[in-house]
Amino acid sequence: MIPYADFLYFSILIALAFLAVLLAAAGLLSWRAVVTLNAAMLVIQYAGRTDARMLEIWVIAAYGLYEWCLASLFLRLRRSGNSRRIFRTCVTLALLPLIGVKLAAASRSSPGFLAFTGISYVTFRSVDVIICIQDKLIPSIAPARYFTFLLFFPTVSAGPIDRYMRFAKDASHRRTRSEFFHDLDAAVHFVFRGLLYKFILAALIKQYWLDRVSEGAHVATVASYMYAYTFYLFFDFAGYSAFAIGVSYLLGIHTPPNFDHPFLAGNIAEFWNRWHVSLSTWFRDHVYMRFVMAAVRGRWFASRLVTSCAAFYVTFLLMGIWHGLSLRYVIYGLYHGTLLSGHAIFVERRKTRQTTPPTRFWKIAGVLITFHCVAFGLLIFSGRLG
Repeated sequence: MIPYADFLYFSILIALAFLAVLLAAAGLLSWRAVVTLNAAMLVIQYAGRTDARMLEIWVIAAYGLYEWCLASLFLRLRRSGNSRRIFRTCVTLALLPLIGVKLAAASRSSPGFLAFTGISYVTFRSVDVIICIQDKLIPSIAPARYFTFLLFFPTVSAGPIDRYMRFAKDASHRRTRSEFFHDLDAAVHFVFRGLLYKFILAALIKQYWLDRVSEGAHVATVASYMYAYTFYLFFDFAGYSAFAIGVSYLLGIHTPPNFDHPFLAGNIAEFWNRWHVSLSTWFRDHVYMRFVMAAVRGRWFASRLVTSCAAFYVTFLLMGIWHGLSLRYVIYGLYHGTLLSGHAIFVERRKTRQTTPPTRFWKIAGVLITFHCVAFGLLIFSGRLG
């Protein structure tokens, strides 16, 4: 059963929504009920799927237990002192299953018992917990809350990537009936947006545009494919995210949005504040900012601008590799590192000059240029060029 992609799954979601409304009306939709519903949906999603001759539900259960044991061990060690070596080791161990899956995929061999649908997204949640422990933001880890955060069924297979501290705040809040019905209203809006994006707009683009220009090496055909793929990817992924957010709201978890009108961005930095927001902010906070702070403390580079550019390349190279070890993903990451570095240099040089505020013409030009830079990057990402 593929989440948000077939009739059976939506039928189960409707039944879940009906049950949630009944429980809320009776004042019984407690956190314990949410944990129970989440566990039941995980079994429904994964119990019938096999990978490497093993049911995925057992794979994901073993993965969750592994990450919880690792986080609990690190929490104990962190209480007794601050060792950067132990922190780096725990981050590496948290990433190890994902690294194994990516290496297996690159070598076209079986990933064995490590793989399950959504491991890329779930791994970043587990690393977020390790980092929060390092920063002394998490005093304890309740097993039920940790497992529900890590394996939250609405977002487990393809995000958005939530943060533990934000999730825990929602989980500890007992909603009133009026708050529930307010969330229910938001959930309905998100679900209908998902239906529009994924099953109408994305489906029409794919059937009548993308599939028809998927072959051929003519420049016009490739350009048409670039536009089609860009819009298809946005509506498909944004639709999926809307479904996930809507179901999350139903259960009292305000999963953060993943898209905020990204094609209206006036520059590439603004674009990454609007596109796949949960992923880009995760990399910003946990990779970019930490790299910059380490580089400034260690005086690795001559200036802050060089430091920032180096951080862009490291961050987006890792983001590209997160998607896969294929060359196209590496090039995609380096491409965006170059765009962001170029933008940072441009902004820095503008500071030394007296410039007038941009006119409406230049604002529109910025949006168009940014869109085409992004579309070309997605063409690289699609693998159509190679």
